Amino acid sequence: MATVYRATDLQSGRTVAIKLPHPEMDGDQIFAQRFQREQEIGKHFDHPGIMKVFADNHRSQNYMVTEWAEGKLLSQILSEEKKLPPERAVKIALGICQALGYIHNHGIVHRDLKPEHVMVDSEDHIKLVDFGLAGQTGAARITFANISQFTSSPEYISPEQVTGKRGDGRSDLYALGVMLYEMVTGRAPFTGANAYAIMNDRLLRYPVPPREIDRSISPQLQEVIYRALEREPQNRYANAHDFAFDLEHLDQVGVAERPELQNWKKPGMAVSRRIALYAAMILLPLIIFALLLYFARR
Repeated sequence: MATVYRATDLQSGRTVAIKLPHPEMDGDQIFAQRFQREQEIGKHFDHPGIMKVFADNHRSQNYMVTEWAEGKLLSQILSEEKKLPPERAVKIALGICQALGYIHNHGIVHRDLKPEHVMVDSEDHIKLVDFGLAGQTGAARITFANISQFTSSPEYISPEQVTGKRGDGRSDLYALGVMLYEMVTGRAPFTGANAYAIMNDRLLRYPVPPREIDRSISPQLQEVIYRALEREPQNRYANAHDFAFDLEHLDQVGVAERPELQNWKKPGMAVSRRIALYAAMILLPLIIFALLLYFARR
């Protein structure tokens, strides 16, 4: 939807990135809202783990200027290396936790956390990028961003968001749990033939235990992943600080006797509930279409 250029700020001399929307996106209302949201949120953040946006209200063209960050997207790293050593994965996850803690403390939920939105430098320091779907605590629920969210990142969306709930900072922690699982195992915990099947999968079954895939993953790290991937938000880490504490003190993490370790090959839902869920997933596209039509007419 946009092209990013490396440039030099002629006033300060610093190297920056210029994000320039493609011409065909100018009339797209959803993209315009995402682009504006990303600028408004980004210019108020000041944290080493978050891409800084430089505000300027006197531009003759619609574009965004951010700091220039050296490195690769985490998605590119995973594509090249398939999986990461547990120690490296923990370091990256810890950096993401610290950035999430900062934005959550400022009343912002990222809502689209995934490897494509994490920049990693040569020393594995991270920067979160793209806050186009971010939401502010207490903001209106029905927005174009909420509708887009269902179709953007099926591998990382939380169970409560799949079932139509708003979600909060714990939804970001769930997405980080998915990413941590992917970093240490080389594959996503939930799969399917299409986006709806992938989202549905996390409601029906448990993922393969990480240690079944790679025995070098410690029981403590596996427990941390399971705590982040709890289906019910109240059973997850309460905040990014608690998540980060366990990552920093893995030797202090108690390992629970989890049913997930024995029942991961079995569906986690009764047949009647499964039928109801399938019916809801069929109705979801119709509801989204109706909402889009409603907003378009307004």
